[in-house]
Amino acid sequence: MEFDVVIVGAGLAGASLAVALRGVPLRIAVVEGALPVTPEGWDARIYAISPVNRDFLDELGVWRRMDRTRINPVREMAVRGDGQGVLRFSAFDSGLSELAWIVESSQMQRELWETLTRQHNVTVLCPAAAERIHRSVDAIQVDLTDGRTMRARLLVGADGARSAVRDLAGITASVTPYGEKGVVANFSCSRPHLNVAHQWFLGEGGVLAWLPLPGNRISMVWSAPDDEADRLLALPPDRLCSEVAAAGGEELGTLTLDTPPAAFPLRLLRVDAVVRERIALIGDAAHAIHPLSGHGINLGFQDARVLAACISGLPTWRDPGAFAVLRRYARARAEEPLLVQYTTHALNRLFRFDHPLISAARSIGMNLTDRTPVLKSALIRYAISGKF
Repeated sequence: MEFDVVIVGAGLAGASLAVALRGVPLRIAVVEGALPVTPEGWDARIYAISPVNRDFLDELGVWRRMDRTRINPVREMAVRGDGQGVLRFSAFDSGLSELAWIVESSQMQRELWETLTRQHNVTVLCPAAAERIHRSVDAIQVDLTDGRTMRARLLVGADGARSAVRDLAGITASVTPYGEKGVVANFSCSRPHLNVAHQWFLGEGGVLAWLPLPGNRISMVWSAPDDEADRLLALPPDRLCSEVAAAGGEELGTLTLDTPPAAFPLRLLRVDAVVRERIALIGDAAHAIHPLSGHGINLGFQDARVLAACISGLPTWRDPGAFAVLRRYARARAEEPLLVQYTTHALNRLFRFDHPLISAARSIGMNLTDRTPVLKSALIRYAISGKF
């Protein structure tokens, strides 16, 4: 089978890249191991989508088709450290309508999947998985586990943190486990959340975040040490609700569990390169970060957006897998993932130290930042656009 671009992985990043290439005269193949599944009720996997990525999804024609009753805006955010440290962000004070939108992963996945399967220039191979690759001067061959063979000019690895494409390409990944798990669950609240997102740095207890959902619900992400995360998962529903409420200072009153808790291990993943000859990595295949920043899929969407722009802007005679093209993508995406990775890593480590002097310094720093409009505006600009 002959293609111009083969995308391995049809998660949010890979699917958005395929859809972003809908207007180019290229033959695209998408290789995915399983069809997407929409859970009953609310999805426990929730993302905070930044304004720049909401615009990206709108450009793809996806945002306007999503169920508005399943999307909730974030108009304020309150970040609390230990002691009396508080940092507040307001969309109104920043001249914005929203700081972010809280969206279920499955909602975005379903719309992206339905869009790419209707594209005239996309062939979907599912279920399928890459087993071997062979590079030549002008092409790359991808052998699938079912015996099928594909040739393309560009191979994109969008197959997650355990990327087979990355391993087959010989790209080294440095993985730093945090010794933590992200415990996720959804709750109903007895008090209105007022479209405010909350985050608490709990010292040795980890980082707790509450994200506002429609209908006075919240999505919780509690990044806790492994032992504590396992303990939370084993709690009966009423105990879990009371402990989550207490950890958040009863900010939203009594909580009622809507979805069973689940957990995933947290790790920092850095690669020695995001491109090789005729190969590019996007999304979690290229970088994995601590969830305290809320960037997650926002980085993956921007990877897809930038790579699509590099390819779409080429004249028809140019090779989309040429190393000069891929270097342009790598340069454009060098700053944001690195800055977010190191910032979240440093914050995670800083707030894990349990010492009175360090705790006092953290509180002073947060309060000074909260009272410095220029610095707060810079942080908001970066959060919404990826640029200061």
